[in-house]
Amino acid sequence: MLSADLVERLLAGDRRALGKLITLVDDGACEGREAIVRLFPKTGRAHIIGITGPSGVGKSSLINAVVRNLRVKKKTVGVVAVDPSSPFSGGALLGDRIRMQDHFTDEGVFIRSLASRGSLGGLSRSVNNVIRLLDAFGRDVIIVETVGAGQVEVEIVKVAQTIIVMMSPGYGDVIQMLKAGIIEIGDIFVINKSDLEGAHRTVEGLMSVLELNQQKEGWKPPIIETVAIGQKGISELVDTLERHRDYIQKTGVLSTRESRRIENELIQLVNEQVYEKITRCDTGEGESLRTIVSKVLSKQLDPYSAAQRIISALSQGKYKF
Repeated sequence: MLSADLVERLLAGDRRALGKLITLVDDGACEGREAIVRLFPKTGRAHIIGITGPSGVGKSSLINAVVRNLRVKKKTVGVVAVDPSSPFSGGALLGDRIRMQDHFTDEGVFIRSLASRGSLGGLSRSVNNVIRLLDAFGRDVIIVETVGAGQVEVEIVKVAQTIIVMMSPGYGDVIQMLKAGIIEIGDIFVINKSDLEGAHRTVEGLMSVLELNQQKEGWKPPIIETVAIGQKGISELVDTLERHRDYIQKTGVLSTRESRRIENELIQLVNEQVYEKITRCDTGEGESLRTIVSKVLSKQLDPYSAAQRIISALSQGKYKF
């Protein structure tokens, strides 16, 4: 059972309580779920920013610079850096936290690495709830950095309100990113390392692609050139982030995106619970998933009929924990 004062300590600004609750949530513990239920009414205030793009474009360096600028503006910040899972422990490799160590002693910044746990979308299943904990903790801005997996990073649309897509000069073909769907999700595009040769060509190529990609929400995604380690373009980027936040609030886009995000999350949670029921339990009538699979294998049932049998058992409440 969740210690009652752990939630109260988080609401009072206790960083240790926040860290403990993040661990519980990330581990899928019942105590973590209970905390989210209790803290959910305290959420919904933070600006959630997703940063995605291929490996090597400088996402962590950019976040480091953005956080520094936000702190000058007296904004409190939470950073969720989703690192590749260790093949041995399953935990995060912590590379992003090392690169953001400038902010470790700043009470206005909380950085946490999460393991992707093999997620192809570059996000672990617990990210939504970790964001909620940081939101309830009172962070003004929450930044989520995805694993640099390349063509599967569109999953960030399921958690973020404003999405930054990063590129750097000479990194692949813009058309390939368009094919992957990454270009289509961006609210703001950043060409980092813009002091390198080829930056102008990269900007021109991206502009050409964006002209073909009509935005349905009325926002024209800007292209911002930055050099993160030199703070070039960072102030402009932060101002643009605030402008986009104002835009989606005033036009109702934020409400639409939040509705879509919650719908996606609910579907995921339902899928997980159904999967858990049908794989761990039987119908109480001796027909387990393994039995149904055997019937399909022996051609006694076709896959569609087998799936319908499972759905019928669920709807009749025959699957029980």
